[in-house]
Amino acid sequence: MEKHIRKIKLTSSYKDIGKRLDLFICERIPKLSRSRVQKLISQGNVFVNSQKKSKSHFVKRGDYIEVNIPPLLKLEAKPEDIKINIIYEDEDIIVLSKPAGIVVHPSPGHPAKTIVNALLFHTKFLSDIGGVLRPGIVHRLDKQTSGLMIVAKNDDAHKNLSQQFKKKSVKKIYLALVHGRIEEDEGKIDAPIGRSRKNRKKMSVISEGREAVTEFEVLKRFNNFTLIKVRPITGRTHQIRVHLSYIGKPVVGDVQYRKRIRIEDYLKLKRHFLHASKLEFIHPRDGKEMSFEDKLPEELKNSLNMLKNKNIDF
Repeated sequence: MEKHIRKIKLTSSYKDIGKRLDLFICERIPKLSRSRVQKLISQGNVFVNSQKKSKSHFVKRGDYIEVNIPPLLKLEAKPEDIKINIIYEDEDIIVLSKPAGIVVHPSPGHPAKTIVNALLFHTKFLSDIGGVLRPGIVHRLDKQTSGLMIVAKNDDAHKNLSQQFKKKSVKKIYLALVHGRIEEDEGKIDAPIGRSRKNRKKMSVISEGREAVTEFEVLKRFNNFTLIKVRPITGRTHQIRVHLSYIGKPVVGDVQYRKRIRIEDYLKLKRHFLHASKLEFIHPRDGKEMSFEDKLPEELKNSLNMLKNKNIDF
């Protein structure tokens, strides 16, 4: 880890004319990711001819550019007294119901108040395979997704469960409310997912992406909405949300993959309507079939009842 602020001085040439400032710096300092370069610029650590510029500033020939790189902050997960809803626990595993609005593990953008911080307060026994920031974490749910998660309390359990996920033998069922009517009773989305070319914070269906398969079944149709049961066969980042948006049926409330529209405001949804409702796997120690279900949270249940009672058409 860097101990002191590093100062790197660059001078642009005629080959750099018209390049965005952030891209220019990434090319000259390849060890820095584009997201970190953009953060350095927004924090005022980059100067062009002694002046602060935006990341989209176009470089000119002969520009004198100074990049100040402060030391990275060391992240570590600490126990925090945060209430978590544990559905099941034994010497090997924990099955919990994650609420929407909480991140699973610490990261630069969320250094504390995560599921991991709560788990460390709850128990001293968590697997080490995920490292100091992800102890016990075998799989994750997005911040605004609620529902069932498995946590490993030792390394043997972690390895076993990871293999089950790798072999696609873990059965995960989600409930989702999507925009638009899905006319077929069931369907399958088979489309590769990778990092978006336009926005690195988002995922997208792209030809060079990794295999991603999602199955769904219609539970209830409304005027312009459909409640579905979803099973992701693979486990790509944001897979369900990306796939449903890809077929033109984005998850209600998902502002990342579709702009918020009137129905979310009317239903007073402050999250997306996606809930991990069922989880089936083999116990890592005794081979017993384990099955758990988690009912819809009240805020999703209330929104669904509003649609059922009034069959609102937006």
